[in-house]
Amino acid sequence: MTAEVLRVPPELSAREPVEQRAPGGGRDAVRLLVSRGTAEPAHHAFRELPGLLSAGDVLVVNTSRTLPAALDGRTGDGRGRGEPVVVHFSTRADRRHPRPEAGAGDWAVELRTPDGRGSTRQRAGGPAGTVVRLPGGARLVLRAPVDPGSVRLWWARATGAPVLDVMRRHGRPIRYGYTDRDQPLSAYQTVFAVGSPDGGGSAEMPSAARPFTASSVARLVSRGVQIAPVTLHTGVASAEAYEPPYPERFVVPPSTVWQINAARAGGGRVVAVGTTAVRALESAAGADGRLRAASGWTDLVVTPERGVRAVDGLLTGLHEPEASHLLMLEAVGRAAAGGAAFGDALCRAYAEAVRHRYLWHEFGDLHLVLPS
Repeated sequence: MTAEVLRVPPELSAREPVEQRAPGGGRDAVRLLVSRGTAEPAHHAFRELPGLLSAGDVLVVNTSRTLPAALDGRTGDGRGRGEPVVVHFSTRADRRHPRPEAGAGDWAVELRTPDGRGSTRQRAGGPAGTVVRLPGGARLVLRAPVDPGSVRLWWARATGAPVLDVMRRHGRPIRYGYTDRDQPLSAYQTVFAVGSPDGGGSAEMPSAARPFTASSVARLVSRGVQIAPVTLHTGVASAEAYEPPYPERFVVPPSTVWQINAARAGGGRVVAVGTTAVRALESAAGADGRLRAASGWTDLVVTPERGVRAVDGLLTGLHEPEASHLLMLEAVGRAAAGGAAFGDALCRAYAEAVRHRYLWHEFGDLHLVLPS
C-alpha cells in the first residue's frame, strides 16, 4: 500500500454532517463502499446495510460517549499574558494504567495553537513544568511526555477544579481544520452512546457508528442481526505518520461474549463497528481465539502480522493514508479474504473511493469489509 495510491484530495474531506449537507436527509444518508475478500469493491448506500448482513450476524458497537474535550487555555502562571492554546484532553489515567509515569488522575493532553478560524494547528508540547490556566479556575501542570520519543502528548496534573466539570461547563467537541465550523456536542454522539459511571468517555467520537439511527437499528434487528455492546474510550487521533494508538480503557462485558459465542456456534459473523470495537474485542481474545469478558487498559496494536481472532468483518470510516488504522483494516481484510494478502484490494478500494468522490473523516462515508 502506498500513500501515492491513497492520496486524498482536500475537497474530499466531509466539512459538515451529512444532514446539513443534504437538508431533509438523516445521518444514514451516507454512502457505503463494500469489500468482500479480494473481489472488486461495490457501491451501496448505508441504508442498504441490513440487506448486506444476515440473520445471526452480530454488529459490535462502542457505547463510549463523546466528551467536550477541547478547552481554551493560556500558558503561564498568571503573572503575565501567556500564550493562548487549545487543550485537547485525551485520556485520564488511573492506578491500573500500564505506563508507570502516569499518575492516578493525570490526563494525557495535547496543546494546540488557535488558527484564528475556530480550529487549531499543531504545536510542540512542554516543557515539563509548563502551567496552563483553564476556565473556571482550573490549572494544568505538564509533567512528562506520554511517549519519550514525541512531544505531542503530555501527562498533566489538574488542580483547582475537576476536569470533567470544567469540560461540561466550558468545553466543546474537538474539531480539526477540515471542518467548516463548530458543531454541537450532539452532532458527535452516536445512537449507541451511554454515560460512563465515572463520567468518562472518548476524546473523539467513535465515528463509524454515527450514521446509525433508531430506524436503521430497528431494521437490522428485524432482520435478525444482533447488536452487542463494548466500550472503549478513545484518545485523540494520531497526528503522526503511522503513530500507533496509546493505551485506552475498555470493557467487553460477559453478555457480549455470550452473544458472540452463540452467534459463532450458529454460523453467524462478527462485524465490528469501528476500529475501536476491533481493539476492544481483540484485547479480550486469547491466543486460542476464545473471547472472554475483560476490562482495563489495552495497548494492543492490531497489525496484519498479528491478525485478528474475534472479528470477521469491519464497518469503518475512510482513513488517511498515514493512519495506523489502515494496518488494522488490512488485518481484518486478510482474515475476510481467508488469509490472502489484502493490501492490493485495500488500495483498489481506496482508489475507487477517491474516483467516486467518497468523503473522508468523521462526517464522511463508510467502508464495509466482509468475508468473501
